[in-house]
Amino acid sequence: MLQQNEIDRIERYLNGLADITDINWVEERFALGAQDYGLRNHLEQDWETINDESKISETDLTFLLERVHHMIREKEDQRKKTFGNRILTFYSKAAAILLLPLILASGLFIGFWSKISDKDQYVSSVIHAPMGSRVSFNLPDGTKGWLNSGSSLSYTLPFTDKRNVALEGEAWFDVAHDERKPFEIKTVSAMIQVLGTSFCLNAYRDEHYVEVVLQNGKVMFSDSTNTKNITLLPSERLVYRNGEVTVSSADPSKYKAWTDGKLVFRGDAMTEVARRIERWYNIKVELADKELERFSFRGTFEDDSLVEVLDLLSMTSPIGYKIIPREMNASGTFQKVRVILFKKTKHKQS
Repeated sequence: MLQQNEIDRIERYLNGLADITDINWVEERFALGAQDYGLRNHLEQDWETINDESKISETDLTFLLERVHHMIREKEDQRKKTFGNRILTFYSKAAAILLLPLILASGLFIGFWSKISDKDQYVSSVIHAPMGSRVSFNLPDGTKGWLNSGSSLSYTLPFTDKRNVALEGEAWFDVAHDERKPFEIKTVSAMIQVLGTSFCLNAYRDEHYVEVVLQNGKVMFSDSTNTKNITLLPSERLVYRNGEVTVSSADPSKYKAWTDGKLVFRGDAMTEVARRIERWYNIKVELADKELERFSFRGTFEDDSLVEVLDLLSMTSPIGYKIIPREMNASGTFQKVRVILFKKTKHKQS
């Protein structure tokens, strides 16, 4: 049977509080699979105890993913459970409630963890923010941040050797400092390297540009051909488009506002306004008049509906709008809601 201090070490590992000694010890225990009879007997006894319970508490699927992916997001609504009950809860949504005895007996339990018995193999992890939503994340090295609507962040486990991630979309990063291991972010057309810093990175594949806004620390930007290498300093904004780089001063708080649920415009061009409204509300915005591209807009919104945003836009500028509801495609799927913006002087208001 496991000793109490051994159970405590596994508990710390599950809760993301283990040091490197505990991590190596726990992963070696699970790597032995069925050969570790002490661990196996302990889990089987808790298994029998749990099976005798009339009701097993439900666990949200999001919480399951948090644990399996090494605490990707911050822990929420954690309840005290026995060690075996926690193991069961982690995998119940993945049907392991029926397979755990087989997994233990075959020595395959380690397949659910960041390392498997073959230490040359890695596990891929992806965090995704659906359209119209924002998702917080917490990486194994202590780096925290947010993903904006329609964004994905991918990386491999174990994460301790190389801190490399790939981003498609927009994210705010608070990177944990580690001088020995730079944090690298790969996008479709660029690479960003940092040690410990806070910044916003915008790299949606379909928008064909990369934007970096630095709050503090230092960021190294390189394009995909490694011909442009630029160091970005705090309160600077870098835009990479069509092979060209521009750097200007910027207010980082404006670019971080979306992580607090705020939609902020500070004299932004209407093309930028339309793009951000599209992703915020998961709709399609069309500029009916080319002249609108010369217009700019200021405003701050928090928990405001699409109509409220468009009403303010219409009241503070000579711009009207028309909302076209969803329409069904021939395939049975639905198109996005469409918003058409037009100049009032050229159209009659309905």
